[in-house]
Amino acid sequence: MSKRPRALVIGGGIAGPVTAIFLKKAGIDVEMFEAWPYSTGIGGGLQIAPNGMHVLAEIGLAEEMIRRGSVAESFDFHSQSGARLGSMNRNMQQRFGQPAVNMCRATLNEALINKAWCESVELKFEKRLVAIEDRADRPVVAHFADGSMAEGDFIIGADGVHSAVRTHVVPGGPKPFDTGLIGFGGFVPRSVLSDAPVGQRVVTTFGQSGFFGYGLCSTDENDGVMWWSTQPAHGVDAATYRAMSQAAIRRHLLDFHSGWHDPIPRILEAAENIVVTATLDVATLPTWSRQRTLLIGDAAHATSPHAGQGASLALEDALRLGRLIQERQELGVTFQKFEAERRPRTERIVALARRNGNSKREFSATGAWIRDRMLKLVLPLSAKGMDWMYAYDPRAA
Repeated sequence: MSKRPRALVIGGGIAGPVTAIFLKKAGIDVEMFEAWPYSTGIGGGLQIAPNGMHVLAEIGLAEEMIRRGSVAESFDFHSQSGARLGSMNRNMQQRFGQPAVNMCRATLNEALINKAWCESVELKFEKRLVAIEDRADRPVVAHFADGSMAEGDFIIGADGVHSAVRTHVVPGGPKPFDTGLIGFGGFVPRSVLSDAPVGQRVVTTFGQSGFFGYGLCSTDENDGVMWWSTQPAHGVDAATYRAMSQAAIRRHLLDFHSGWHDPIPRILEAAENIVVTATLDVATLPTWSRQRTLLIGDAAHATSPHAGQGASLALEDALRLGRLIQERQELGVTFQKFEAERRPRTERIVALARRNGNSKREFSATGAWIRDRMLKLVLPLSAKGMDWMYAYDPRAA
């Protein structure tokens, strides 16, 4: 690479801006390209686990996200009738050095874009990648749908589960795998829970069919509770639901969760701007890089949301890649070291998430009864058994 190399980062979600920030800190000039127009207020809620919060702390955003989000002091599980099954993820800050924090995805994305801009990253929106050209002795070229192009010394594909960069790195490779579950989510005012205060807990419920969760995610009284519903698709894809009116989606959710414990029906009655998503992951890729192009985040190892680690893994990737780039080794060696380091951890979490998703499918009444009792027995053991996931500190790896 030249004395002042230039990186092209494709994708402006979570992995993209944070990778750009760490590359700038490593002395790399960076252009970041996002396919969609710049916008705010889009997306549902999410939780950044302690391992991801370490990365936000490294770029100076942890305290802001704690202030604008809501620290989750525990993750509580209930049956469809409301019976308590157990709790986990307590004392996260004491145990792992950072708390788990609920936040609006839009709040996080806005903070990351602003931080990247402050770090002098060149940000370009409405740039949809259509091809990568990588010829020896020439800069690598990214071609976009509007006819423009950009040249750099290397390309980082941080463009998510439907990655266009992945088709260049692994032509004809694995496509996103539909796990057979549909996700619905959104926000409701805190007043909806005024007589059922949630406190600093994330409250989740296993039904005979499906799963529901809710918790505080911001200090905004009008939009401060995030909620989500996971349910079997039964042959109806996310696009079909998205084509329905909000009233029809709400009616579907109320019917699906009919008879579930309070305050779930009240949350759904108040729900607006409901987001519908397919629950996808990506089978193991044969490689994460090709020549001067590397995949990171969901582009490399998309995970379903059932381990709560997708965003945190993307943050980890960004930091680790930045640290390896600082070593100034040959680019191919850096990419190989990154994949060798990151692949075992990410694939273990992808597999865990897929297993967790199996408990949210449809059960017989007897099967759900057995599952609930098994959960009461195994949750204390599972909580301890997941310390490896949260205890990972990417700054010290």
